[in-house]
Amino acid sequence: MDDTKVYDSDEFSNEYVALKIKEVAEILKQRGYNPVNQIVGYLMSGDPGYISNHKEARSKITEFDRTKILETIVKAFLED
Repeated sequence: MDDTKVYDSDEFSNEYVALKIKEVAEILKQRGYNPVNQIVGYLMSGDPGYISNHKEARSKITEFDRTKILETIVKAFLED
């Protein structure tokens, strides 16, 4: 127990963003939408109308800056 743990707020932040994006994707699926198309449409245009209001999906995704969402997605893709 002598080792000091280092807290990485970026890692926590990325995990939180990823969790919310997955929640939004599941909600979009439930509504019959293709979540990839809808999320990409939102990220490219900035128009939150691409994301359903069902179960507060729109407010969940607009809680984050689009750049942060893209950064999280790219990091996850490159780390796999």
